[in-house]
Amino acid sequence: MRGSRAPEITPHIWLPEPKLLFRPNGISGTETHPLRGLLRHGPFSSGFVPDPIRIATIAPSGERGRLQALISELDSSHNPLERRDYLPAWPGFNNAFRLRLSLAGGNCDVELDRSLDIELRSSSTPHAVLADSLVRAVQRLHAVRNDFDVVLIYLPKRWETGFKGNPDEDFDLHDHLKATTASLGMPIQLIREDKALAYRCKASVAWHIGLALYAKAGGVPWKLAETDSETAHIGISYAIRPQNSSSSRFVTCCSQVFDAEGAGIEFVAYDTHDFEVRQRNPFLSKTEMFRVMTRSMDLYRHRHAGRSPRRVIVHKTTEFKRQEVEGCMDAFHLCESVDLVQIVEDVGWRGVNFDMQRTSRNAGPTPFPVTRGTLIGLGPRDALLWTHGDVHGISNNGRSFFKGSRSTPRPLRLVRHGGHGSWDETALAILGLSKMNWNNDSLYDDLPVTLSYAKVLARVVKRMPSLQRGPYQFRFFM
Repeated sequence: MRGSRAPEITPHIWLPEPKLLFRPNGISGTETHPLRGLLRHGPFSSGFVPDPIRIATIAPSGERGRLQALISELDSSHNPLERRDYLPAWPGFNNAFRLRLSLAGGNCDVELDRSLDIELRSSSTPHAVLADSLVRAVQRLHAVRNDFDVVLIYLPKRWETGFKGNPDEDFDLHDHLKATTASLGMPIQLIREDKALAYRCKASVAWHIGLALYAKAGGVPWKLAETDSETAHIGISYAIRPQNSSSSRFVTCCSQVFDAEGAGIEFVAYDTHDFEVRQRNPFLSKTEMFRVMTRSMDLYRHRHAGRSPRRVIVHKTTEFKRQEVEGCMDAFHLCESVDLVQIVEDVGWRGVNFDMQRTSRNAGPTPFPVTRGTLIGLGPRDALLWTHGDVHGISNNGRSFFKGSRSTPRPLRLVRHGGHGSWDETALAILGLSKMNWNNDSLYDDLPVTLSYAKVLARVVKRMPSLQRGPYQFRFFM
């Protein structure tokens, strides 16, 4: 139409890939690539994790040797057969983490009854049979808890019928076991035959399991290098308990990254009583929100000699209702700055990178998607942030790296319900926290750990028979 103006959005900016901090022999080193950083510098908590890490085992009758073979493979080096543009060769556990793995032996090795296979085949509820057998084995190990650091549990493919419940049941074997072992303060690592022992790329398996074992034993592989030490990050998630539960319908999980570097990860969980449900999501009253945020602040002060953070950033996937905003503000009244940010994953926006170095007549899309860290403001309260996309200089060949190498990445939509100022610092914190998941070997996740951890915690905690008042350590839920 003559005289009309083409629609415009705010010019975008690009935030650089956050650096990670490692510590070789007391001297800090930084890298953007987490696995390359471990190889060059060693883990951040080098020298502070027990050496060796003692491994207890639970396995089918006569098959403990499969886990012994896995430990031997973790001690050996392997070249990658997949993701070769990202994954470095596995150098062996000792070379990667500067300490050893060792089977604890003795009473720390539990073999399940020989009759279990027959029971699983004949039962109409194999998941209940398998869960009961594994829980009894875990309880046996709990009697010798001081003799090991992490438990490996071997699940052969033939037991697959016991991994999930019937269609009308809310049952997941992984979450069921985590709920039991977390209550006992016992970190476990499930080893599935098809996804670990029989997987074709031993380097990929070794990186994934090696990182998990180190973190579950209490290690910190890396921290964020460039952060505001007086900022606290909090993530909120909710879960609906099974209908047969005698506890409150909803449980609230507050995943808290106590320091800006991303370490010190603990969380609180509590039964939600005063709430309003809209589209199956609970929204807390002012009193309930004040309650959980106050507990978070108490934990922060306990770890920081009574000092409150200068700034608090709270992440949630649903909007902050007015009463929730008021509850947060009352709880954080001693803080100089409070940001309440809704992070929306399912958005209709897409972006295409155009090469503007060409003439306007020949300008066109580039071979790679929008760069990770691209930030576009949509207005005073809304912005788009690409946490998934092209990362320059990460690939082993020195060129661009696009995790997954397919599809057009979606941005996250950031909606600010409290706070003010530019989006730069808020978005950069989200980018950094997307690199802090120690339970996989990826360069980043699409979500910051404040939300990805809170989701995991909510999924497991809703299956726990009771909640403790004190904080939980995330390593028991990984």
